[in-house]
Amino acid sequence: MSEQSHGPHDIELLLAALPTHITTAIRASEEELDDLLEVVMDLGRLPEARYRTQERFLGDREITLADIDTVITHIGEFGEDNRAGIPRTLHRISAIRNRKGVVIGLTCRVGRAIFGTVAIIRDLVETGSSILLLGKPGTGKTTLLRETARVLAEELRKRVVIVDTSNEIAGDGDIPHPGIGRARRMQVPRPAEQHAVMIEAVENHMPEVIVIDEIGTELEAMAARTIAERGVQLVGTAHGNTLDNLMVNPTLSDLVGGIQAVTLGDEEARRRGTQKTVLERKAPPTFDVLVEIQSWDRVTVYADVASAVDAILRGESPPAEERSRGADGHVQTESVARELINAPALARRSGGQRDRGGERMGMGIRTSRPAPADLVAGPRRSDRLAPGPSPAASASVPDASTQRIFPFGVSRNRLETAIERLRVPAVIVREMKDATLVMTLKNYYRQSAQRLRQAEEQGVPVYVLRNNTITQMERQLATVFHLREFDSDEAPSGARRGDDSSVVEEAMLEVESAISQVMNGQQLAIELAPRSSYIRKLQHQMADRYNLRSESRGEDTNRRVKIFR
Repeated sequence: MSEQSHGPHDIELLLAALPTHITTAIRASEEELDDLLEVVMDLGRLPEARYRTQERFLGDREITLADIDTVITHIGEFGEDNRAGIPRTLHRISAIRNRKGVVIGLTCRVGRAIFGTVAIIRDLVETGSSILLLGKPGTGKTTLLRETARVLAEELRKRVVIVDTSNEIAGDGDIPHPGIGRARRMQVPRPAEQHAVMIEAVENHMPEVIVIDEIGTELEAMAARTIAERGVQLVGTAHGNTLDNLMVNPTLSDLVGGIQAVTLGDEEARRRGTQKTVLERKAPPTFDVLVEIQSWDRVTVYADVASAVDAILRGESPPAEERSRGADGHVQTESVARELINAPALARRSGGQRDRGGERMGMGIRTSRPAPADLVAGPRRSDRLAPGPSPAASASVPDASTQRIFPFGVSRNRLETAIERLRVPAVIVREMKDATLVMTLKNYYRQSAQRLRQAEEQGVPVYVLRNNTITQMERQLATVFHLREFDSDEAPSGARRGDDSSVVEEAMLEVESAISQVMNGQQLAIELAPRSSYIRKLQHQMADRYNLRSESRGEDTNRRVKIFR
């Protein structure tokens, strides 16, 4: 779908409000009006026009108070947020005042309603999921939000109410801009009252969708959660550029479920391969989907915010996909493993917890070109040993020398624990060029990442783990160092009466999956597989940690745990 602006005359209304010499300079420039983003007028300085790709001064005449007053007389009244507009347009004029309250600067921002911008996330909008948009100023957040409201109201025929704090979504004046279609608009008298208007919209007007711009306070975040819990679809924007930023923002982290520090028991900390104090998600996210807007035609989508937040808190790259829109309007999608920007900050909040993501962060591995299945199969293994190196890694590994291991997508903490348990001569390095072997996960190897291919071409063996667990790492190390006598009895996992580490690990993965499904509302209750009393006790503790109820059912060998709210 090609993009088309609503109301081509809108830009003329903004130009008419500017002083004549500024309007003349804009029209005389070689740049297209369609690329104009804003005009800046500061007292005693040259006026400046900012376009998508450049900035330029508009003549050599400095701005005077008379120039500023000219603009003020052509626009609406300024609110408490020092923003005003031109009736029935989307343009926003923001004021800078001196200490006496006199306006000495203006930012005249061009507002546009554009058809087609929602195409890049339209499939997500149509699912009815609540969507949160993040992005830097000027990347088109509000434009995308406005077009989403129009599509929901006009094309999907839903009851849409826009909570318009600064009149930026639907324009200034009492009659909303046609860019919002059939959606209704509720204006907010004062920015501090936005949360109250959000609740009023739900209670008084029976919306199916609430659209909110700039969720920025704790009260607004609480109001958003209240709305979501009433079954209303939310589409909004928030301050912050990435999911990582939002998670470390104490005011807004509740939008993605919130974060809390949890103290684990010795057994659980050993099983996870972490310190005893870790960070975990506190509650289900308010928004199901999060979209990071990189530019007008490029976004990063987290289709499952709960899973993405949990992955980041584990130090892993969150599941995400990158979408880009070409000149023909076609949207291309590819899965990515992206860098964890604020992982150190998250670690500090957990009481000094080390980064468990290891060198996986920042790899930018793409999954758009799957590798053949036989690349990850590895040689046939015995019942006690994990797969050996990949077929492409033909170099032999010395028995007695110290191995320098580079973990690619593998938890450093857990690998360190596995090395300590087996007491093998190995160290972890932070650069692949220093490694004598590489350990990675099956899904990373399938992606045929460039760095792994380079390692194999240089003769460095790449060992492929089935999952990111201490047990898998111990078994792989046993393969490397030819510890043929290694078995599950050697692993001090706290197992009792036949509950070896692999069984405990499998059971805890099962209960974690069940807890996630119950918390996300996928199922009301889930019965787990029959387990021993020791494992059932661990599963009950895990359920209690997430504020879920659990009970044991069945008799003797068929006794199992049921998880429910």
